[in-house]
Amino acid sequence: MTFTEGFIEADGFRIRTMQAGEGAPLVHLHGAGGLRMTPAHDLLCRRHRVIVFEMPGFGTSPENRRTQTLSELGATMWSAVAQLGIERCNLMATSFGARVALWMAVQQPENVQALVLESPAAIRPQGHQPPAGTPEQMARLLYAHPERLPPMPATDPTIVAKQRTLTGRLRGPDRDPELETRMRTLATPTLVLFGTRDRVVPPEMGRHYKALLPNCHLVLVYDAGHAIGTERPEAFADVTLDFLERHEAFVISRTETVIHP
Repeated sequence: MTFTEGFIEADGFRIRTMQAGEGAPLVHLHGAGGLRMTPAHDLLCRRHRVIVFEMPGFGTSPENRRTQTLSELGATMWSAVAQLGIERCNLMATSFGARVALWMAVQQPENVQALVLESPAAIRPQGHQPPAGTPEQMARLLYAHPERLPPMPATDPTIVAKQRTLTGRLRGPDRDPELETRMRTLATPTLVLFGTRDRVVPPEMGRHYKALLPNCHLVLVYDAGHAIGTERPEAFADVTLDFLERHEAFVISRTETVIHP
């Protein structure tokens, strides 16, 4: 299915969107590398109206010097959702975007039907460093099997520098006590997905989400790296769509960590 590019004005920012599909809205927030469409998006939009946002300061958008915290960015993204006429949505986020999505969920829990966190970097090991390097080096970090995928395209160095400045300012501490305190009261059904071969955020960080979130399901996607939706799109879409449909009746138990084949 073809995604359509659009722009909306929200909270003083011009925000780019990519949209396709029909059904219950599924809003996606990207990682620190910016908006990247993946094969998983094509599978998800067969059953949902998928809206992928490019957050202010990423891609070709102007430099974002205004936003100072991820909590602020979450409030901005809620303004963007409202501009699309959406009151309640499923919320999905990748890596860096996961902490933004969690702030959105604790700010307006009544408006989030379900939360999906792909390779979340909201809780990081002490001293964690974001991935960096050439496209070839990044591919080895992001994918379990970079040799099976097309080469990563080179990104404009000015965009890379701009995004790195923004994420460096916003990423905050490896553990955010205020957010984690509020996560303990978040009843929203949440799916946390890690690849078993994630070289960016250790999959064992998933146990923290299970401990903090009252309604958290943790799934490890076998033989996948950090970019699960690119490397294992069918597995990612299958488990995500099943979760979004079933919520509490999700086929995978919350009491065990399950490796999804």
